[in-house]
Amino acid sequence: MMAPVAQQQADHVAASIRRALRGEPLQPFRYRNPGSMATIGRNAAVVYVKGFQFSGFFAWVAWLVLHIVLLIGFRNRLLVLINWAWDYFLYDRAVRLIHAREMHTGPAEARRASHAPESGGAGAKQAG
Repeated sequence: MMAPVAQQQADHVAASIRRALRGEPLQPFRYRNPGSMATIGRNAAVVYVKGFQFSGFFAWVAWLVLHIVLLIGFRNRLLVLINWAWDYFLYDRAVRLIHAREMHTGPAEARRASHAPESGGAGAKQAG
């Protein structure tokens, strides 16, 4: 939830610089809470905006629409919408986990030695 704060602060700083250059008094920063939205699963989200709170499918659709609208440029909106539709209808999900096959907790020298190429194998240099 840091983006709305940073965006409002950036707008305020820009306006403050313009006011200072014109010799006008500066105004205090006032944060305006735009609300909160979060997806909690397929076809489910929670939304809290200006005293209204709702969840479920309607909140999920509101989350999707807002994120598409906030993208810059028609091409970006179209590509994201197509990508999301593809993933939604075909149940295609990008891999979101980083999985290590081996966990190394020993010294770095031991890790390097365990991964050194074996002599005489396919990767070994041939004398010539």
